[in-house]
Amino acid sequence: MTTAQKNTPAANTKRKQILITLAVIFGVLGSVWIAYEWLVSRHYESTDNAYVQGHVIQITPQVGGTVMAIGAEETDFVKAGQSLVSLDQLDTKVALDQAEANLAQTVRQVRTLYANNGTLDAQIGARNADVTRAQSELARANEDLSRRSGLLANGAVSKEELGHAQTGVDNAKSSLLAAQAAVIAAREQLVSNHAMTDGTSVEQHPSVQVAAGKVREAWISAKRGSVIAPVDGYVAKRSVQMGQRVAAGAPLMTIVPLNQVWVDANFKEVQLRNIRIGQPVKLIADLYGKKVEYTGVVTGMAVGTGAAFSLLPAQNATGNWIKVVQRVPVRIAMDANQLATNPLRLGLSMDAEIDISNQSGKTLAEVPRANATQQTQVFDGIDKGANDEVHRVIALNLR
Repeated sequence: MTTAQKNTPAANTKRKQILITLAVIFGVLGSVWIAYEWLVSRHYESTDNAYVQGHVIQITPQVGGTVMAIGAEETDFVKAGQSLVSLDQLDTKVALDQAEANLAQTVRQVRTLYANNGTLDAQIGARNADVTRAQSELARANEDLSRRSGLLANGAVSKEELGHAQTGVDNAKSSLLAAQAAVIAAREQLVSNHAMTDGTSVEQHPSVQVAAGKVREAWISAKRGSVIAPVDGYVAKRSVQMGQRVAAGAPLMTIVPLNQVWVDANFKEVQLRNIRIGQPVKLIADLYGKKVEYTGVVTGMAVGTGAAFSLLPAQNATGNWIKVVQRVPVRIAMDANQLATNPLRLGLSMDAEIDISNQSGKTLAEVPRANATQQTQVFDGIDKGANDEVHRVIALNLR
């Protein structure tokens, strides 16, 4: 027996042991993978197709004008109510002065209406006195005519004198009718004047209210010459320049409140079957790496895929068709305290992992929001200042 023949059984035995060892190792690894998949992995859905999103608040003027000052630059932090852009207010100041002058004139005219009520009452009294006097004149003329008519038969009074007496009666009647008509006209004028003054004061008179509305409009336009920040945030995309003539509604800059960002994670359609609102999420930003971990919660899913809302949606019913797995944005709310410690920027890449163990939530929101998602009160004081200015002008012209 040769040496090679003697080594063959030993080599086969060693090869067999190696194969058995490899089989055991692969078997153990397969068992571990199956156990991990069953116990851990199947309770999570993850994607690296996730990006930070946030509110991009566009700043636009409410009135047109020439830019006189710019109060914020790119990347600056601004507070709500801070002046961002100041416009030339000469035109609005002239309009406000004209509106205030018109209001003052209207108040004085309305005061005249109220004063005319007393004057018209006095005129009615004077016209009634004229009627009484005319009635007395008519009675006297009738007595003269009656007395002369009795003397005509014996020739004591001529026919000419009797005619003069008759003319006096006719003139007295005409004077009485004129006096009575003057009383009626004076009463109608008083009724007309009362119709314009009854049931209201000078301040609440419709004419005064119309003029006051013009003052408020001019006042608000003057105040809107200063463009202010509606919320706290950081300035971006500043396009306005000094001396530029801007129109109402023209974009000047944007403000991004970085404390109100969220993540849109674009999961494949096959991953959505177990995702529910309220499920916890672990997030990792490429900016900080795995050393910073954010926690979030699923707040909703988009009602369509990204392709459905694209500018040019796919037309799968035409031409050659290749199936492409679609993705649906899932909105994930983030913890405000974590954002304050490690701030993010819009558009940054994120890794999102959703714990889908608890599937008791809904896939779509079913209850409307109880409160506004965003709200500002920086514009509330403008109307109060306008009302104060109206009251000031009215008070000056009521003296």
